[in-house]
Amino acid sequence: MLQIKLLKPFYTKREGHLVKFVFAYQYFSILKDDELFHFIPVEGKEIVVNLNTFQVENLSEVFVFQKGNRFIRLPLYQLLLVSDIHTHLQTILQEEKSGVTEVNDQIRTEAMDAIEFLEHENFERMIDYALSIRDEAMFHDLLERQNTGGL
Repeated sequence: MLQIKLLKPFYTKREGHLVKFVFAYQYFSILKDDELFHFIPVEGKEIVVNLNTFQVENLSEVFVFQKGNRFIRLPLYQLLLVSDIHTHLQTILQEEKSGVTEVNDQIRTEAMDAIEFLEHENFERMIDYALSIRDEAMFHDLLERQNTGGL
C-alpha cells in the first residue's frame, strides 16, 4: 500500500458544485516501500471533487511520481484504491468548507451593517420628509421611535 506523505494543493479553483485541486512540484509526494517519490506534473495535475456527492470526478487522470530516474504512473482511480489519499482529501475539503463558511459569515456581517446603515439613512429621510410637509404628528412619532431605538 502506498502512503501519502504530502498532499497540498498548489491552488484551489471552485466552479459551481465542483472544486478543483491543482498540484505542482513539491506539493504532493508518496511513500512506497520506504522510498519517497515526488509528484511531477507531466500528465495529470488536478483532482476534481463534486461537492454535492463528494465523489472524485476525474478518475482517469494519471499522476506521475519520480525518485531519481525511476517513475511511478498511477491513474487517480488506482491511487484512490491503494493509498490513504481519501483521508488527505477529506482534510483539504474540510479546510475549504471552513474557509467558505468564514467568508459567508463575513459577507453576512457586512450585509447586516449595510442594512442598518440604509435603515438609519431612510429614517433620517422620513424625518426630513415629515418636516418638509409640515406633518407635526409624524415628526414627533419618528423622533419618539428614534429615541427608543425602534427604527
